[in-house]
Amino acid sequence: MGLLARRAHSKWELRRKLRQKGFEPEAIEAAMVRLGELGYLNDSAFASGLVKRRAALRGPLALSAELAARGIDRAEADAAVAGFDTEAQIVSATRLAERLYARQAGIDYREMLDSVGAKLLRRGFPSTVVRAACRSVLATAAQQPED
Repeated sequence: MGLLARRAHSKWELRRKLRQKGFEPEAIEAAMVRLGELGYLNDSAFASGLVKRRAALRGPLALSAELAARGIDRAEADAAVAGFDTEAQIVSATRLAERLYARQAGIDYREMLDSVGAKLLRRGFPSTVVRAACRSVLATAAQQPED
């Protein structure tokens, strides 16, 4: 319970941590069953919560990889990431691009794709979302009067 009090865990993570602490396999399985019955362990809810928390900084590809690394099966990961639609991805990517562009103001579209776009791709955003975010930031910057 102490582990779950700090943050939510996937079943795989909790099972691994309990094994590392030296608990017997039978005790671990009994605890996993009981925690599941009480509603403390739910991989679908864990996956959805992780996507909601990290969607502002990561794209669906990175989120899917993180869920897989935490032991969430592909179907549950896909279901959680499916809630992160293209419009929400563009909004998140645009916010990140605005912050990154502020450090390099005055660059053109090609330079923006090379620097800012590459960073967004590494954060797991698809290339179509990256291009849309970069275009949006440059269009906004072009509309603002220079001081």
